[in-house]
Amino acid sequence: MKKYFITATDTDAGKTFVSCALAYAFAKAEKKIASYKPVAAGCEVIEGVLVNEDALLLSQFSNCDQTINEINPICLKEPIAPHIAAANVNRKISFDEISQGYDKILSLRADIILTEGAGGWRLPLNDDKKSPLYLSDFVVNTKQDVILVVNMKLGCLNHALLTYQAIGIDGLNCVAWVANCANEEEMLNLDSNIASLEQLLPIPKIAQIAFDHDSTINLHDKICNAANCIDLSTLLT
Repeated sequence: MKKYFITATDTDAGKTFVSCALAYAFAKAEKKIASYKPVAAGCEVIEGVLVNEDALLLSQFSNCDQTINEINPICLKEPIAPHIAAANVNRKISFDEISQGYDKILSLRADIILTEGAGGWRLPLNDDKKSPLYLSDFVVNTKQDVILVVNMKLGCLNHALLTYQAIGIDGLNCVAWVANCANEEEMLNLDSNIASLEQLLPIPKIAQIAFDHDSTINLHDKICNAANCIDLSTLLT
């Protein structure tokens, strides 16, 4: 069993898109895939139940017959920092709840577990000065390897290098990175920035995802097309 945590340089960097593309690519390689998104903020009520759009998308690409609640046990309505969204409804985000949800994922005996983070690497789950808790603590506890999604925009070099450094300081292996170029407005000197990251990050770039301008193709098919750009060789060995 291989366990990968997908993080990013910032929020809205394409973690879900990349996670789904990875799941599709692994499934094509005849692997059993389970997905987990422990915390999500920004949900809508569907048939009386809070549902996160990203978790719903992940469910379409996993092949372990997971329920939405199994994929995303902590679902908060407001699209804001999760610990603030939780406080606004008098709820605390429980580390035990996150870990118990992950244990259920482990019990599925998948070949690959893809856990998608929220926001960036150091996402706070509380604001307790004496006992701060971060989502990265869960990743450390569960000893997952990390895949870094870099949102290719101005400032991404600093964000990517700081995130990579923080992952290493936490004692984890950041094993690969993805250049997400899926912004409608292309970054100036994109190729030069990617070349710089290829030199500065001592890990392989496993994909470079471009913006798909074809409005006739739905999101599901765009994810499937992006999966064809992913080199899984590093992740399967």
